[in-house]
Amino acid sequence: MWSKDDHKLLEALAPDALLFVGDLGNGEIRHVKAIKEITIPTAVVLGNHDRGTDNSGYQLKTQMQLLGDKDCSWSRRIWSSLPVVIVGGRPCSAGGGYFLSNQIRAVFGPVSLEESIERICSSSINTPHDYPLIVLAHSGPTGLGSDACSPCGRDWKLPEIDWGDKDLAVAIDKIQKIRSVDLVVFGHMHHELKKGKGIRKTFLMDKKRSTAYLNAASVPRKGTDEHMNLISHFSWVEFIDKKLCHASHRWYREDASVAYQENLFNLN
Repeated sequence: MWSKDDHKLLEALAPDALLFVGDLGNGEIRHVKAIKEITIPTAVVLGNHDRGTDNSGYQLKTQMQLLGDKDCSWSRRIWSSLPVVIVGGRPCSAGGGYFLSNQIRAVFGPVSLEESIERICSSSINTPHDYPLIVLAHSGPTGLGSDACSPCGRDWKLPEIDWGDKDLAVAIDKIQKIRSVDLVVFGHMHHELKKGKGIRKTFLMDKKRSTAYLNAASVPRKGTDEHMNLISHFSWVEFIDKKLCHASHRWYREDASVAYQENLFNLN
């Protein structure tokens, strides 16, 4: 969820851009309205909990219309003030290979697996190759492991299997044959595993292709530190000379100081 307190914290942190991996709420318009007010470059791919409860797709379409050019579903964002390319994946995915909800069908039509792959790939065409390319999705791609603790591993029932998106995996592979994919950011699969099974692996680096995969789904995103101060989670990445140099999970206090930090990647 996104609140007025988050706006104040965001102003203090002053990041160059903000990416939302979805599951803002349960289709409530208030969360989208709050995100719409953010003035820094922002890109959003809505999650399966954002699609709404009506099969007509009205709630989903209303959210997307309110987001305007912040919505990155099956599209791309290139900001004039920031040398980075954002390519958005399929919206409202619940993982598990490929499936379209009634709401997605109502808004976008019966998009096939091949059509989804093409839409993602097309968004990367004619983008500056000297800009870092970030793929933004709700569910991550297949191919990152089949254990419950894998970035997209199924942890709520047996067998433990890869629960990523097939279309996203194929699209990333196709894009990588043309240009680099520097970072893939997604959520959906919570960091804390079901039934006390431990903590999920949230970062992987494909060294062969220099592609980093980051699961940002810390749930709940808000909590308290040892002194009962409110803290908020952000996944934080940094680029230097257009190359990923740092990734971490950070929990910030309201005064923008860091309560906890989990370093995931630092370029040597």
